[in-house]
Amino acid sequence: MLVWFVILYLMVSVGIGLYAATRVHNAKDFAVAGRSLPLPVVTATVFATWFGAEAVFGIPATFVKDGLTGIVADPFGSSLCLILAGIFFSRYLYRLNIITLGDFYRIRYNRTVEIITTLCIVASYLGWVAAQIKALGLIFFVVTDGGVSQTAGMILGTAIVLTYTIFGGMFSVAILDFAQMAVSMGGLLYIASLVSDKTGGVAAVISHAGAAGRLEFFPAPDPWLWLTFVGTGITMMLGSIPQQDVFQRITSAKSSNIALGGSILGASIYFCFTFVPMFIAYAATLIDPTLFTELLAKDSQLVLPTLVLQHTPLAAQVFFFGAVLSAIMSCSSATLLAPSVTFAENIVKGFFPQMGDQVFLRTMRVCLAVFAAMVLAFALNSESSIFKMVENAYKITLAGAFVPLAFGAFWKRATTQGALCATLGGLVSWVMIEVLIGDKSPVPPQLIGFGVSILGMVIGSLLPQWVGHKVPGRPLHELQAAAATHHVAAHPHHN
Repeated sequence: MLVWFVILYLMVSVGIGLYAATRVHNAKDFAVAGRSLPLPVVTATVFATWFGAEAVFGIPATFVKDGLTGIVADPFGSSLCLILAGIFFSRYLYRLNIITLGDFYRIRYNRTVEIITTLCIVASYLGWVAAQIKALGLIFFVVTDGGVSQTAGMILGTAIVLTYTIFGGMFSVAILDFAQMAVSMGGLLYIASLVSDKTGGVAAVISHAGAAGRLEFFPAPDPWLWLTFVGTGITMMLGSIPQQDVFQRITSAKSSNIALGGSILGASIYFCFTFVPMFIAYAATLIDPTLFTELLAKDSQLVLPTLVLQHTPLAAQVFFFGAVLSAIMSCSSATLLAPSVTFAENIVKGFFPQMGDQVFLRTMRVCLAVFAAMVLAFALNSESSIFKMVENAYKITLAGAFVPLAFGAFWKRATTQGALCATLGGLVSWVMIEVLIGDKSPVPPQLIGFGVSILGMVIGSLLPQWVGHKVPGRPLHELQAAAATHHVAAHPHHN
């Protein structure tokens, strides 16, 4: 019976996504939903930016083992990322009327910076989207009681998400995010209420977690532990800002004010709501300590689904797996779309600048299918946990893409030479430390890359310029004009 409910839910979701596809008429509709989304939809889609596999499986499993200290990256760093992106970048980037972050790097610097940062952004999505695909495989495996293997589940999940995303683009993502946010929150709150009754109430679970040391947020007073703690938080908080899915959700809004309000509201709801699956997972260890202690040692990601299957009625199981599928599908569809649009816009179109709008739309869809195949292959061959795959995804963008974005937006003296020094210096130093020292490095490698990137930007911009650059600190209206000129030339038939 549960399997049939899941099949029905998937069919309805695909149907909604395909219905949304009827609103896609050009590349801008596909990439940023025609910049037409109201505040409730923007809020829902920003919430769905992070509320996926890691929020339902990864974060709770890590919390049960390591407490609040272990989840500084997510939800603490990730929520601050969305708030910072909203406050400092949403209005600025919205007014440029561009469809990718790569466009900003090109009009502020040059084509070389655009290519390097775009490749960083696209590469960072491999681990992130693979985590969602891995979670879909886990769900199908659990729901069918092993009838569908995790490998087959990953393939099936990828096919389902790709089906509606490749036709509907950002419209499908946004409409499904809005519907699935309600399902996710309602389902998980219902499960939390059932679990609470079995453990003596919310206060009893929180009290037990506190006594077990799980509510201690800050590490021991050791400078190296603190450095790792801060580095982990910064990686997600700043490394996630130069991400196309964050940018797409913000710039799909009707106005810059809605972009700002939606990002802050979505981030706040996400931060508060991630404690619900954490509560459920920790309560599981009180309901059946023997079973869940074994699961924590074997595969902590199975704690939540096992609890629901063995200790709740069928109705609760339907709500739970509907909520989980909602969260993961809405997250995975957007994170498949984002790098595909970026690669098509900032890599492919650069070599074929005269392609028409419909050809460009087909190009984005082809890139989407190719990237989905790459992500599936990565997920099938990765042994990392869902939480680790997500946590590691943003090291490359912290080292190679954040500094050129932040300095390019807010420092008038930033130049193309500075941006190249920042990007290349940050990437090379991060990779060298990762390869030569790895986990033995007392300072997180990505934090070293981030520091080198800042130095590269400042020194490279202040030294005599050997690399041709545009006028530093170009006013916003000049960047807007450059963006408009680019899109008119590239899409002469665009409406």
